[in-house]
Amino acid sequence: MAAPRMRRINGVLREVIGAAIATELSDPRIGFVTVTSVETSPDLRTAKVHVSVLGGEEARQATLVGLRSSHGVIQSKIAAETRMKRTPTLSFHYDATVEQGMRISRLLDEEER
Repeated sequence: MAAPRMRRINGVLREVIGAAIATELSDPRIGFVTVTSVETSPDLRTAKVHVSVLGGEEARQATLVGLRSSHGVIQSKIAAETRMKRTPTLSFHYDATVEQGMRISRLLDEEER
């Protein structure tokens, strides 16, 4: 389990990144994105951003490409809104837990019938 300080940092980064994606980015490849979690390394040099994307595989891949190409804009927003000594280098990863939860729910509904 992450230390309280790291949980706070991850929470702040998740909020700032989510707001930056919603307001700062105008890339047409980026669809409806939800930042589900952020995992920052202990030295604050890197951060894995886990996102959920609405749509199929093609929309998911296009969104990830768009996010990866605009990581500099998001990092500058982090630098402007936080008082961190270092701004972590961001890497974006698809989070399939929402999709898996929906699949499990669907299977349970079928089993009840």
